[in-house]
Amino acid sequence: MTERKISIDPITRLEGHGKIEIFLGDDGRPEDAVLQVPELRGFEEFSRGRKGEEMPRITERICGVCPEAHHFASTKALDAAFSTSPPPTALSLRELLYNSYIFADHLLHLFYLGGPDFLVEDGNKAERNIVGVIKALGEEAGKKVIRARRLGHEAIEIIGGHQVHPVTGVPGGLSQGITSEEREELVSIGESAVDFARETLELFREKVINTEKFGSLVDDPEYSLNSYYMGLVDENGEVSFYDGDVRIVDPSGEEYLKTSSAEVMELLEERVEPWTYVKFPYLKEVGWKDFQVGKDSGVFRVGPLARLNVANGMKTDLAQEEYERYVDHFDGTPVHQTYAYHWARLIEMVQAAERINELASEEGITGDDLRTPVEEPGEGVGVIEAARGTLIHGYSLDDEGLVESSNMIVPTTSNSAALSISIKQAALGALEDGMNDDQVLNQVEMGFRPYDPCLACATHSVDGGLDIGLKIYDNEGKLVKEIER
Repeated sequence: MTERKISIDPITRLEGHGKIEIFLGDDGRPEDAVLQVPELRGFEEFSRGRKGEEMPRITERICGVCPEAHHFASTKALDAAFSTSPPPTALSLRELLYNSYIFADHLLHLFYLGGPDFLVEDGNKAERNIVGVIKALGEEAGKKVIRARRLGHEAIEIIGGHQVHPVTGVPGGLSQGITSEEREELVSIGESAVDFARETLELFREKVINTEKFGSLVDDPEYSLNSYYMGLVDENGEVSFYDGDVRIVDPSGEEYLKTSSAEVMELLEERVEPWTYVKFPYLKEVGWKDFQVGKDSGVFRVGPLARLNVANGMKTDLAQEEYERYVDHFDGTPVHQTYAYHWARLIEMVQAAERINELASEEGITGDDLRTPVEEPGEGVGVIEAARGTLIHGYSLDDEGLVESSNMIVPTTSNSAALSISIKQAALGALEDGMNDDQVLNQVEMGFRPYDPCLACATHSVDGGLDIGLKIYDNEGKLVKEIER
């Protein structure tokens, strides 16, 4: 008998458009599952012939949720291509803007996207969103969430010129600085961010981390993947979002490789499958072993879970305290449980809040030494930690500074193979637990939400009214059951 197929199209509470295909064997159990991305953006192609300095403002249009990551991955690639580096003031401002983005983006996931799976009691599917979260936590708590996210974007606007798509990143530095009055505003934002981070830690310990629902998922070995992990670390081996060396650990936690950003492209190969526009990067020397994990498979993961696995700890005090609780809970690192992504993301949000406060308080951040002259154009690679994981931009410029070729490896691309495996695990658990139709749909989607995938651009449904369906076909391709939302 041939395989049957379950389709969930579209999937919800993520950035972009995608669908899940689950293939069932003769016994009705999931044999395979894939996350399929049916949209094609083509930025690598139509960036050819553009002026190199335009790339930070072009590539950030890949996404309206994480444009800051593309903006600065692109800017850093141009720093390398023009053989320059930003002066200290510009570097501090770039990192300050970037931590504001990490703070706001992780907050988005914790309360708007992934959080409703845990902060909202099981019930009406229309409640599993930010509206349901506000109802569950109370109006005042909801206002604090919205205000904190707004303040994060105000910090981005002060330094980057726009709240959504910053414009100030240029090769060698920034096109503008900040005034003393703007610095005072950033200090105030940093203090508010730290206060919000403390409250969020307490809230998530009570409502998520210490609950049976979260515990049953985060401690279940059936939802673990013993993969390789990749992330940036600073000179002390601590989690770094803006800059650092690329570190990769194997499934046992042993260091596989540590290298500069300039060398990272040489480590990876990208596999293409006919059923999706997403490519599947893997570690070249380890090799591709189909959709499998383990020491003999080049499949690796990126993002909050990976960053905490490759690092020795966090940069800041409050985040380090929670990191130690996290490590104690799992009896050390690496942590392979996929649902631990949520906890790791919370710890990172705390660090980002503390770094905003530290950087805004730096002496000289209002200085006017903002750009270093550029040299002749060439090739450059820029690596940065987007909220969802390691983001890589690589450009080759001609003698006139025009883009000859570009390559962009985004975090969701790197996680795509692992995403498909996690979806299969979630599908198997949901179908075996005898859940009703709506619970099956949500449980399968919960398999990808820890990764916070970003499929190019964001679509959300605040009232639960987005159409979603699941179709089951028999071995002859005949539709035998359809579940619609």
